[in-house]
Amino acid sequence: MTDRTVTSGPRPHHPAPDATPDLSSRDPNWWRQAVIYQVYPRSFADADGDGLGDLRGITRRLTHLAALGVDALWLSPFYPSELADGGYDVIDPREVDPRLGTLDDFDALVREAHRLGLKVIVDIVPNHTSHQHVWFQEALRSGPGSPARDRYVFRDGRGAHGELPPTDWQSVFGGSAWQRVPDGQWYLHLFAAEQPDLNWANPEVRADFRTTLRFWADRGVDGFRIDVAHALAKDLDEPLRDLGSPELSSETALAEFPPGTHPFYDRDEVHEIYRDWRKILDAYSPPRMAVAEAWVPGARRALYARPDELGQAFNFEYLQTPWDAQALRRVITESLETANAVGASATWVLSNHDVVRHTSRLMLPPGTDENAWLLSGGHAPAVDPDAGLRRARAATLLMLALPGSSYVYQGEELGLPEVADLPTEVLQDPIWEQTGRVRKGRDGCRVPLPWTTTGPSYGFGPSGAWLPQPPSFAGYSVEAQDGVEGSTLELYRTALRLRRKLLQDETLCWAEETPPGVLQFDRGDGWRCVANLSGEPVSLPAGEVLLTSAPLEDGRLGPDTTAWLGR
Repeated sequence: MTDRTVTSGPRPHHPAPDATPDLSSRDPNWWRQAVIYQVYPRSFADADGDGLGDLRGITRRLTHLAALGVDALWLSPFYPSELADGGYDVIDPREVDPRLGTLDDFDALVREAHRLGLKVIVDIVPNHTSHQHVWFQEALRSGPGSPARDRYVFRDGRGAHGELPPTDWQSVFGGSAWQRVPDGQWYLHLFAAEQPDLNWANPEVRADFRTTLRFWADRGVDGFRIDVAHALAKDLDEPLRDLGSPELSSETALAEFPPGTHPFYDRDEVHEIYRDWRKILDAYSPPRMAVAEAWVPGARRALYARPDELGQAFNFEYLQTPWDAQALRRVITESLETANAVGASATWVLSNHDVVRHTSRLMLPPGTDENAWLLSGGHAPAVDPDAGLRRARAATLLMLALPGSSYVYQGEELGLPEVADLPTEVLQDPIWEQTGRVRKGRDGCRVPLPWTTTGPSYGFGPSGAWLPQPPSFAGYSVEAQDGVEGSTLELYRTALRLRRKLLQDETLCWAEETPPGVLQFDRGDGWRCVANLSGEPVSLPAGEVLLTSAPLEDGRLGPDTTAWLGR
């Protein structure tokens, strides 16, 4: 057998707590092979009964995460917001949305998480603010050419009377990326109109985010997830450049420009910002970690993960790879090599708050238009829930066996599928309206979690939930799966417990001689992973069977099944 090895507007500060809670571990590299659980606060647990998840609800359910065996939780935005984009339209980055709690509630959450041995990561949203942010309201009042407007990207329009947008740039959510204000100028919003883009060439903007990083780090936060990390730097020299085609506004069109030269994505100068941030993060003991959300190709993405910048970046190529052994092997190998080249650890993710849950996604036929599937209510093409869950469980064990850190999205430990049949009248994602109701959006992966088999919201809270849960959620609930042998919840618990014992280093050695459709690799610390992506059972190599994603079939590894073996 042949092997191949890969390594892999300033406001007064709110006071921090009297004493920062003791961190659960002083290891500065804890994040390199951690399992990090993403909490979408409004959909995790509701303590006050208003139908919206909140911080006290999260705190009460932290024992679930500790029992699951994750190393950290990442909190999606919990800041004041009008929810034009699920909380990513931030009114005040150093405060808690009153509907979700208070800063005291946040401090209590951090203390309890650390008591349970869990790290806490918070979302930072530096590309834009809410249009209700005090700075943007000041900009609207101050008028063209004012210092207040220079914190954002305001420009005069084109056309005889300035009636046309300054450029042809398009919003990620659909339509023009420019919005006109009453005095005739236009402001840039790469996302919703309620999310005006900040001007990162402005020293006040840079200084304010330094303050924000210190504010949360002083409260005991262990790390930061950086939203839209690749879009902060923009080419704002006059005249602004047209792209020539609406499609070129998307991240997928970066290849149309020489690396680092797109007008507003992945520009070279963005890295100056993160080198500055790293000095702040390293001033703490232990240093605070950071991870970039950067939808850019692998070699460019790795730049954000350099040790003197953020240290880690999400690997979206892996998430987007089809359930195919050759394709996955190629992406895994390239991801490890790319991360290793800059001294970072790789990251792996299957689901998050922006994509169709992988229990459903992995069963869609190759080439399926996911939006068309959502618009059909999940009926065309039909997805077999049982087959989807089997494949999702196999994908999870494969992911958790890889060197690097794994990011787990809330509810995937329950095997939750996408809620594709949400009625249009309950949709809240701005994508739905901004695209003229032709893209259904991301609400289907954000439906509140089920904790119990009964109740008005299956234990999410004492009343209903802000998005309707289907009756099938009762069977997926924590209560329905807790202690049940073979349940998805118990699979995750067992896998994470084993993973802690098995991981020692970040090496991976591929087995070259395997049956078609089978992935097999050894970890340098004495264990082996075999994933059968073929349609037929295969024989297992020698070794003690530690865990399988589905029962063996007469001692053989069945289709869409992954096994961990001791050597």
